[in-house]
Amino acid sequence: MPDVCPYLEYRQLEAETESGDAADAQPRAYCNAAEEFVQAMRADICNGRYGLDHETDCEIYREAEGLPEGVESEGGGGD
Repeated sequence: MPDVCPYLEYRQLEAETESGDAADAQPRAYCNAAEEFVQAMRADICNGRYGLDHETDCEIYREAEGLPEGVESEGGGGD
């Protein structure tokens, strides 16, 4: 069972609820740490899909939790 990020929740877009299209619209991934909707690829990290882990692969989670940076898989080493 994947470990789901505690900052993840699914919400309707406000525009969809105002227009009345909410019944047909799918809820979208919302990050409470960033206070914004996130793309599906980011939600894969939040949901622990494809071997991803929010504690090591998400800079938003690490910043919100006060964890240090420096994950090798980020590719930011400038090699």
